[in-house]
Formats: sequence, structure tokens, C-alpha cells
Amino acid sequence: MTTTSGGPAIEASGLRKAYGDKAVLDGVDMVVPAGTVFALLGPNGAGKTTAVKVLSTLVAADAGHVRVGGHDVVAGAQQVRAAIGVTGQFSAVDGLITGEENMLLMADLHHLPRREGRRVAAELLARFGLDEAARKPASTYSGGMKRRLDLAMTLVGGPRIIFLDEPTTGLDPRSRHTMWGIVRGLVADGVTVFLTTQYLEEADELADRIAVLSEGRIAAEGTAEELKRLVPGGHVRLRFTDPAAYRSAAAALRGAGGDEEALTLRVPSDGSQRELRSVLDRLDAAGVEADELTVHTTDLDDVFFALTGGRDVPAQPGSSSTLRKEETR
Repeated sequence: MTTTSGGPAIEASGLRKAYGDKAVLDGVDMVVPAGTVFALLGPNGAGKTTAVKVLSTLVAADAGHVRVGGHDVVAGAQQVRAAIGVTGQFSAVDGLITGEENMLLMADLHHLPRREGRRVAAELLARFGLDEAARKPASTYSGGMKRRLDLAMTLVGGPRIIFLDEPTTGLDPRSRHTMWGIVRGLVADGVTVFLTTQYLEEADELADRIAVLSEGRIAAEGTAEELKRLVPGGHVRLRFTDPAAYRSAAAALRGAGGDEEALTLRVPSDGSQRELRSVLDRLDAAGVEADELTVHTTDLDDVFFALTGGRDVPAQPGSSSTLRKEETR
């Protein structure tokens, strides 16, 4: 992740948008520094896509002020559109023509001279690893290839601000990681990326700053580490198979939460090596050995649940690390 100096790429204050009686955005404020990745998280229906549409001039806000690339999105809509690129949730790729033809069509839409358009198309196809498939119909591309082509098409006009609305939805883990590498490369070149996602790991990996949108409002904003500090919950979980060992451990680890039926103890912890060693030392002093030890540190899943009530949160890769007795011998 790279942060550059300079004025904000995106500024919004008091942003409001309603559809009928439903307030989708209800007083949203945000500032996105140039050359950074800003991630907007939120459950389904929180207003993420509406925010992208307003910031990219596709939908007019009911109230509030928005500047993108230094231009007002209402008074300077044409200047904003010239400075941005948008990759939506659904691919804009035309499957009936080749990848190269899709790129050349975008070059024509940007009024690039024919020779310049071919040069830009060839460079971007190579950059996104699509040069070998360039002359094949886009309908034959995999999901990951189509998303890469979609993003390459967005870059034909050389935008300095890119809106990516859930760009990796439906992609397999390998394709998702490929897209992450592309985003990092864009930001290294000074491009600003405004990302909406439901993949919490994605925001953690890519974003310089993260905002959590809930019921039309920003519930919290900060770096991933700042958000994680908002929510307690780190702990060490110990599981036993011998009831006597469980009771001895409970006596040695006063203050730990216990589940006598499951023979598990939960010890509050920040996940540091020092605290883990302290727990193990106290067990050793009591002559007790746990059958399983799991360390859980607070992650964005915890933040998301705490701030949004856990609505519509997709399954995430586990953030816990587990050590079983047989694995540590």
C-alpha cells in the first residue's frame, strides 16, 4: 500500500440519497487522499454501490457536496468523468468480440487516434496477462480473465481515480490474488482506488483506510489496525479431554471463561507472544497440558459484526491459528 502527498482525490460531506422513503445514504462524510486505496465495507443494501454511483456522477445526490479529482460532481461532471474509471459489479465485456476488439472499442470511445489506441490496447493486454488470448472471443475467457479485461478497459483513458465496485465477487482465490496484485501496481503508479467489497480479507490486504457503512451512515473509519483496536475479543482457547485436567487448568487460569460441558477455557489475550507464554507457563506450573490451543486475534470480521450487527457477512477464511498437542510434539 502506498500513500502519496497532495490534495484529496475524493471529498464528500453530508452526502444523502434516498429512494422513496428509504434513506440509502444518510449524511456520509469521507476524504480519500490521492494515491491510496480506500475501502468501503458494508452488508448488502448498506449503500456501497449507491455511494460509487454518486461519486462517479452516475446518480445525483439528494444533498451534500462532493468533489472528485478537484472538481464538483455536479458543476464539473465532465471533468470528473475525464479523470475517473469505473469497474462495476457486472462486467462490461462484450463476449461476442475478442479481447483486443473490446479494448479498441474503448479506445474509440475515448477518441484516441487509431495508432495510439492500438498501442495502448496492446500494452494493457500485456500488462494484464491477456496478450496471448487477445484475439480469442471474450466469451471463451474465464471469470478471472474477464474481470482483468474489464479493468484493462477501464484504464484505456488513463484515469487517475478508479472506482472498483466489488471487483472480485465470484472469483476463485487465485484470480482474487491476481486482482490484488494489479490493484497494488496501480496504486504504486499513483492511481487512487476506491474499493467496495464484502471480502473483509481483501480490505485488510489492500486498503490504506477503511470505512464501514451501516444503515446509510459511516459507523467507523480508520486503518485496519485502528478499526481492530475498537473491538475487544482477542483470546486464547484451550480444549481438554480430561475433566480433571480441565478443572486444574481453570484453577490455574483464574479469570478465564469456562465451558465445563465442552471442557474448554477462554483466556482474554491480545495474541502476543508474551501473553501466550504466560498462559503456557501457568499451565506448566500446574502440571497441566491442553489437548488443543487456539489463538484468536481481533480481525475485521469482529469489527464488521460489532458495527453492523453481523448482517449478511459472507464466510471468511479463519483468522485463528490452532496448535494441537500431537502437532507440537
